[in-house]
Amino acid sequence: MQPNSNNYPCAIIGGGVAGLSLAIQLADKGVQTVVFEKNTYPFHKVCGEYISMESWNFLLSVGLPLNDLNLPLIRHLGVSSEKGFMLNAPLASGGFGISRYTLDHMLCEIARKKGVLVLENCRVLNVESSDANTSIITTSLGTYTAQIVCGSFGKYTPNFAKDTTEKKKQRINYIGVKHHIKRDFPNNKIELHNYDGGYCGISKVDNDAYCLCYLSTSDKLKEAGNDLKTLEENVLYKNPFLKKYFTESEFLFEQPVVISNITFHRKSTYMNGIFLLGDAAGSITPLCGNGMSMGFRASYILANLLPDYFTTNASKDDLVKAYRQAWNTQFNSRIQIGYYLQGLFGKKNTTHVVLNVLDRLPTLTQKIIGLTHGKSF
Repeated sequence: MQPNSNNYPCAIIGGGVAGLSLAIQLADKGVQTVVFEKNTYPFHKVCGEYISMESWNFLLSVGLPLNDLNLPLIRHLGVSSEKGFMLNAPLASGGFGISRYTLDHMLCEIARKKGVLVLENCRVLNVESSDANTSIITTSLGTYTAQIVCGSFGKYTPNFAKDTTEKKKQRINYIGVKHHIKRDFPNNKIELHNYDGGYCGISKVDNDAYCLCYLSTSDKLKEAGNDLKTLEENVLYKNPFLKKYFTESEFLFEQPVVISNITFHRKSTYMNGIFLLGDAAGSITPLCGNGMSMGFRASYILANLLPDYFTTNASKDDLVKAYRQAWNTQFNSRIQIGYYLQGLFGKKNTTHVVLNVLDRLPTLTQKIIGLTHGKSF
């Protein structure tokens, strides 16, 4: 769609899974939308690339031909300690694997076919309100205006969306690293392997590849001289499962995809005139394996609230309140269990004890897994 002007009912900053799925739903409801994405599709992102089955029907509804993609269906979970113990458990609800390289690109193409203007290589420089109902968005490709601005810009908060009143807290900084590998590994299993200061997940994605994605504290990287290979050999290899995967696999990237300065904490659902969704509203710990599903569900919430705002005289304050309440209802407990699990894992002795206890209490194990997964929507 080529607009007659740069004015839109809704503008979305960030073309990841949350932003693109929101744009698609709004297009289906007749709301013209522009998406600003700083990269060019297709591209890789640091992500565990596992999606719980709660999102399957939703993704079908936005036009993803999941049944035709021959994606790996994941029904089993393994969690190991650095000491070499592995807890194995069924994943009752299950999930599936798909790379962000494939998924984001497909969502972008669907959005464009439905009339969404997706601007690639477009960096948003500033957002400011001109009045109660209009925001001015300054980008590297020009200036746009919108009645509603949504931020799905991921784990990094741009200056124009930061809470300037929030007191700075000491939080643990992490790095995230993603490899794609080929090796002999079950198609239907996801494993999480713990080590000092972090954990690493492995599961199958599309194109016969496996996603090997790990998290480590920034301090561990500094101790390794800021060299990833040294970090992997000195820290990750202490887990015998990981040592085997790293030394006996074919690595498909010349260099891994890396993200730094990650923190895990609750943010706001609305800041400086911008509705936040996905990781922009707060990063769920990867142990829950459901960051993408949370992004999809947040887009679903917003997509059901925004059309009424555009067609009635509802106030933006009412919209902000309704979104916050719905978001909290859906995600508060899942985020809390994620933070709790984060405190138990990535610690040599604690993790080993916890996994041995859970191995003897399969009902409790299933209860915890259930708390990290939601119902289909």
